Amino acid sequence: MYKFFFRPILFIFPAEFTHYLSMFLFKLLTLIPFTKKLMSYTFNFKHKSLELEVFGIKFNNRVGLAAGFDKNASWLYQLGCLGFSHIEIGTVTPKPQKGNNKPRLFRLKNDRALINRMGFNNHGVVKIAKYLKNRPKNIVVGGNIGKNKETPNNKAVEDYLICFNELFSVVDYFVVNVSSPNTPDLRELQEKGPLLHILRTLQEENLNKTRRKPILLKIAPDLSNNQIDEIVEIVYITKIDGIIATNTTISRNDISENNKFESGGMSGVPLEKKSTEIIKYIHDKTKGTLPIIGVGGINSSKSAIKKIKAGATLIQLYTGFVYEGPGLIKNINQSIIDNEIN
Repeated sequence: MYKFFFRPILFIFPAEFTHYLSMFLFKLLTLIPFTKKLMSYTFNFKHKSLELEVFGIKFNNRVGLAAGFDKNASWLYQLGCLGFSHIEIGTVTPKPQKGNNKPRLFRLKNDRALINRMGFNNHGVVKIAKYLKNRPKNIVVGGNIGKNKETPNNKAVEDYLICFNELFSVVDYFVVNVSSPNTPDLRELQEKGPLLHILRTLQEENLNKTRRKPILLKIAPDLSNNQIDEIVEIVYITKIDGIIATNTTISRNDISENNKFESGGMSGVPLEKKSTEIIKYIHDKTKGTLPIIGVGGINSSKSAIKKIKAGATLIQLYTGFVYEGPGLIKNINQSIIDNEIN
């Protein structure tokens, strides 16, 4: 129903407007008595064999929602009834940001892709931490953290530290985002020196807490194997808990539409092969000892299973969720059962 009825109507409007309109309507819908329970009954697929523990956290299944969809933790109760095991909020910065000028989100319908140059638009960590104090307890919430646009790279660690401490009591795990292409020079923080400094500082702060929380690193798909090797080495040195592979790409290979010339990060089907290759590379290099969350181009059960077989312990949706609708989550979980993936 989503693809044949709701999506054609929603896709009439500009992409960012549609995002907020659809979630506003969804939020209203779940206020109707019994509607939320009906949604949960329709889209949730629970099975004991789907449950797993990763970096010390129990997940109901492998399928989560990637950062960027619910930047301000505004819709956790609504999204939580669709069958996701975890939702990653953010990217969150210390100060509120409006982000880049609109339009900044573009559909590539023929390629089942999106290009975004949002620029970490969010309400700021203090407000978001307040929102999260009343978060639902039946779903894992990750905090994706970044730096403000005006913060120079040599002071970036201070921004990450502020976000880490403000969100510490209200999220279950952290993701360090140094790989978005939409904040100038941010990807330079993936280089060995600055990345080691940021992760080591956060881990030291983490170990000073009464109980530490998992820290993961989100990487770009546009890295060379040598760069990935360096990142894996840093992950082992700092003893953080895992990698999210991957963020959006600046590549425009195999894209057919005129919108491909828009600047920003591309997500969706054209990213699927590259992100899966990176997952496999990291999995093989670490002999499966490092948890990987696989993101990029998952728009079907088949592409989800490929990610898992390549070495992803958990997976996350964004663009596939936009194009395929909430039924995709249930289909993936059913497919995991059918394929007897443990």
